[in-house]
Amino acid sequence: MNPRVGLGFDIHPFSEDAQRGLVLGGIKLEGPGLAGHSDADAVAHAVADALLGAAGMGDIGSHFPDTDPAYAGVDSMELLGRVVLSVSTRYEIGNVDVTVVIEAPKLAPHRQAMQDRLSDVVGAPVSVKAKRAESLGALGRREGVACFAVALIVPR
Repeated sequence: MNPRVGLGFDIHPFSEDAQRGLVLGGIKLEGPGLAGHSDADAVAHAVADALLGAAGMGDIGSHFPDTDPAYAGVDSMELLGRVVLSVSTRYEIGNVDVTVVIEAPKLAPHRQAMQDRLSDVVGAPVSVKAKRAESLGALGRREGVACFAVALIVPR
C-alpha cells in the first residue's frame, strides 16, 4: 500500500487594506483580510503544500509563484483544485487534517462550512481545528494567521 504523508504550513500577516476580505478554507469570514499575492487563504495554501509534499511534487510556490501576475488575487481554492488534480493522477487522497492558529475571529461557527468546502475540493475528508496562541508572539498579538496541515495519500 505504501502510504505517504505530507506536512503543509502557511502564515500570513493581516492586511492593512480595509477592502481585503478574510478568507480561510474557502469561506469568507468577518474581520481584516490577510496580506498576500493571492487571496491569502492560509488554510488552502497549507493543504496544497501538504498534498504536494506527500506526493514529492514540491511546494505551492514552485507551482504558483507569487512573482507571476496571473496569480494576483486568485482564489486559493482554485489553486488547491489544481493541486488535487495533479496529485490525483498518481495518488488517492486519504484525508487531510488542518490546525489553524488564530486569535480572532472564532472559527467554531465556520468550522463545518470550511470542512465541507475543503472536502469537496480535495475529494476526501478534511478536518479543521482552531487553536489560539494564548497571547504569545506575533500570532498571539493578532498580527496574522498560521496554519498546519497533514495529508495522507496512497499510490493508485
